[in-house]
Amino acid sequence: MPLNHNAHPPYLSRLLGFAGLLPFVVGALALWLVPANWKPLVLTALLNYAAVILSFMGAIHWGLAMCAGADRGDRRALAQLGLSVIPPLVGWLAVSFRLSVAVAIPLLLLAFVLLYLADLQAIRLGLAPAWYRQLRKPLTIAVTVSLLVAWGGVLFAAQ
Repeated sequence: MPLNHNAHPPYLSRLLGFAGLLPFVVGALALWLVPANWKPLVLTALLNYAAVILSFMGAIHWGLAMCAGADRGDRRALAQLGLSVIPPLVGWLAVSFRLSVAVAIPLLLLAFVLLYLADLQAIRLGLAPAWYRQLRKPLTIAVTVSLLVAWGGVLFAAQ
C-alpha cells in the first residue's frame, strides 16, 4: 500500500486526532477541579485512557510494519513490528499493577515521548508518511502536558 506523501495530514486524521485529546485535557483539568472524592475515579479513567491510546499507537506501528513488508523479511519492518508491542505493554503495566501515581504517570509520560521518537524514526525510514510528524507533534505535546497537569493535580491534592 503506497504512503500518502502530502505535506499536510488529511483533515479527518487531524480532526480525529485532536478529538482524541479531549479525555486527556478534561481528565487532567478535572483532577484540579473536582471534589476530592471524585479524584480517584477521574485518575483511573485518565490512566486507563492513556493505556488504551498507547495500545492504539502500537497498533499503528504494527500496521506500518505490515505495509512495509514485515512478512517479506524487510529488516526495517521487522524492527517496527517488534517495537509495536512495547507501547501496549507499558500501558498495561501502568494500569494493571496498581502502581503509585508517582510511578504510573512518569511511566506513561516516558512511553508517549519514546513513542513520538519511534514515530519520527518510522518517518525517516519511509515507513510512515511525512505528514505524520505534523500530526504527531502537537498531539504528543498535548498528551504530555495533560499528563504533567494531571500529575501536578494529584501531587498537589496529596499535600
